[in-house]
Amino acid sequence: MEAITLRRPDDWHVHLRDGAMLAGVLPFIARQFARAIVMPNLVPPVTDVAAARAYRERILAALPAGADFTPLMTCYLTDATEPQQVARGYEEGVFAAVKLYPAHATTNSAHGVTDCARVMPVLERMAALGMPLLVHGEVTDPEVDLFDREAVFIDRVLDPLRRSLPELRIVLEHITTAEAVASVEAGGPNLAATITAHHLVINRNAIFTGGIRPHLYCLPIAKREKHRRALRRAATSGNARF
Repeated sequence: MEAITLRRPDDWHVHLRDGAMLAGVLPFIARQFARAIVMPNLVPPVTDVAAARAYRERILAALPAGADFTPLMTCYLTDATEPQQVARGYEEGVFAAVKLYPAHATTNSAHGVTDCARVMPVLERMAALGMPLLVHGEVTDPEVDLFDREAVFIDRVLDPLRRSLPELRIVLEHITTAEAVASVEAGGPNLAATITAHHLVINRNAIFTGGIRPHLYCLPIAKREKHRRALRRAATSGNARF
């Protein structure tokens, strides 16, 4: 072989934020990536078609001259989201996916879902459309240890949801555990996962090496070494669902 071709990648989970932060972050993203799935947890969140259109326009306006970049917008799912709003956004090419944040699980998630039963009409409509659901997979029960929240989410929320609605396309985002790897490996064609680079590099010891290192505390938090190794195996396995 005399040459290899490196495809221009896509970023399947990016926080561009807004205003000055958008202007500062976007040039770095657009320089490297052709497309990006844009997270909707702004203040206020992107919960309807009009807000997504407006946010997309702000992103496009902030692009450097000559940049070739396509933002793929997502809808922030709340207990009050209407199925027809989601369907219209998807059919009109505004929404690429819907994002499920469990309420209070992470940054700007206060408006997130409190119980999947409350959003089943939306999820059923999405399943019929073939529209992906992007999931921040952590429970928020204060009795559950921080390092166990992803594994408990899989047992309590993800598995029951998939049994109830097996045709729904789900992406378990930024996975951090061996349990998540095993779930995706066994989950069939409608379940996939994304893996964030730093979870391949650090385990939870890194957060405390030489004292508390707050910049390595990023939700979902890094886990034990066995989980990092499971993620590295999945990321290099060739399995297209990671």
